[in-house]
Amino acid sequence: MLTGPGTTTQTVPATPSRQHWLSSGWRAGVLLVALIVALPVLTVFSFVFEPAGEVWRHLAATVLQDYVVNSLLLMLGVGAGTLLLGVSTAWVTTTCEFPGRRVFEWALLLPMAIPAYIIAYTYTGLLDFAGPVQGTLRELTGWGYGDYWFPQVRSLGGAVVMLSLVLYPYVYLLTRAAFLEQSVCVLEVSRTLGASPWRTFSRVALPLARPAVITGLSLALMETLADYGTVQYFGVNTFTTGIFRTWFGLGDPGAAAQLSALLMSFVFMLILLERWSRRQARYHHTTSRYRRLPRHRLQGWQLPVGLAVCLVPLLFGFLVPAWQLLVWALRTAPEMLGTEFLQLTWHSLMLAGSAALIALLLGLFMAYGKRLHGNWLVQGAVRVAGMGYAVPGTVIAVGVMIPFAAFDNTLDGWMRARFGVSTGLLLSGTLAALLFAYTVRFLAVSLQTVEAGLGKIRLSMDDAARSMGYRPGEVLRRVHMPIMRGSLLTALLLVFVDVLKELPATLILRPFNFNTLAVRAYELASDERLADAASASLAIVLAGIIPVILLSRSIAHSRPGHA
Repeated sequence: MLTGPGTTTQTVPATPSRQHWLSSGWRAGVLLVALIVALPVLTVFSFVFEPAGEVWRHLAATVLQDYVVNSLLLMLGVGAGTLLLGVSTAWVTTTCEFPGRRVFEWALLLPMAIPAYIIAYTYTGLLDFAGPVQGTLRELTGWGYGDYWFPQVRSLGGAVVMLSLVLYPYVYLLTRAAFLEQSVCVLEVSRTLGASPWRTFSRVALPLARPAVITGLSLALMETLADYGTVQYFGVNTFTTGIFRTWFGLGDPGAAAQLSALLMSFVFMLILLERWSRRQARYHHTTSRYRRLPRHRLQGWQLPVGLAVCLVPLLFGFLVPAWQLLVWALRTAPEMLGTEFLQLTWHSLMLAGSAALIALLLGLFMAYGKRLHGNWLVQGAVRVAGMGYAVPGTVIAVGVMIPFAAFDNTLDGWMRARFGVSTGLLLSGTLAALLFAYTVRFLAVSLQTVEAGLGKIRLSMDDAARSMGYRPGEVLRRVHMPIMRGSLLTALLLVFVDVLKELPATLILRPFNFNTLAVRAYELASDERLADAASASLAIVLAGIIPVILLSRSIAHSRPGHA
């Protein structure tokens, strides 16, 4: 910039050599960030080549089979449940007209706001032997203990139901968006050929929506494998509970890392299966003209069936647990809403806000770096950086703890030998380790949201700004960021709420005597103080409702001309 008395301010174009240097620096930065973010995953994978120790042989001989079988059964059950609930509700709300449809369109996403471990605590309090449901049943019938059969909540089947109720919105969200984007012409041709609504759905609409359905199912199953609070509370032995026991109970980080590597193989199998399932399929729209989707008005017996399809998952996935949490919170508020609760809230908000800001800045940096350099190396680096969301928080925590602890011990040993001074723990057991784990885990959420926002901006705007002498950073700051303000806010909110709900990584990596709302709810529920856990749980649920509303509005306007 040239300024001075009597002169006008003008932009001096950067020289070609300087622009090349800036461009190369941006590419190198993207590669460096991707390498750092991939460190936990690479650390865990490195233990695959370690020789098996005594602890690993003990695990293989005793409980490893239970971990594998229970994890597979959990995935099969949750997969079936989320498909049934997610696809049926998406089809009914998209193609049918009935009272309350507009409310159900967004309300069916509300179970996403409740973490699985919180809904597990709530239904345990409701349905256990000492809970109000069985208590009322005994009062009405006069039965006593052992006189009747009641489904066992704390079981593998109970975990399947709990996870299905809160994870079906992944399938609903993407499947409904796919239905909204389908061409009316295809559906109308099917009906003119004599196909019934059910046949049109099963033979035309559902196959066209298959990529979205499989993607939503994959996300739900990844969350299932990542869950710790639900399966631990219900006493179901899975990989995540095994990793905790091996690390804290047996004190063997190497064996815990080997278990983590085995769990990661399940995750990558899901990713490969999703891609293989549509390897030869091609999906095309038949026309670029869109109009409002014709909706079939439900009448007669169809009306109560349609209402039941939408009401059941909403009732049991959100309304019942939210109401019970509210009742418990009001009852225990005088004891629980004190100084400690305010401190927990501050810890949670501070961590979630810091992690969301870091993830947003890194996501913006990497997404724009990919826009500047579309070569295979940068694209691969961005994809690697976004891999963390598919990796369970337990695995990431193990992958963070091992190198951080090794660095601390090496530095401490060197300082003791050279200067006789102990450096202590500089990284492991600190907030820095926890924030790093959050960034690795949820960078993909920010990255994908920012990439979607950047994708709506024409490349000609970049060229115009560069012709005026703006450097890449200035183009991003002065042109792109104001345009994609909504996408940036959405990315910030999504990561904020995900961090607020994250439990396993926080349990492993949090500093000593440092709690959050999620950890406190888990600790109280583990001590069977379910009512006392309600205040912290309800605070997490209320925070999660905001991004749910944003997601609902985005899919409601995803079809050209609106749905």
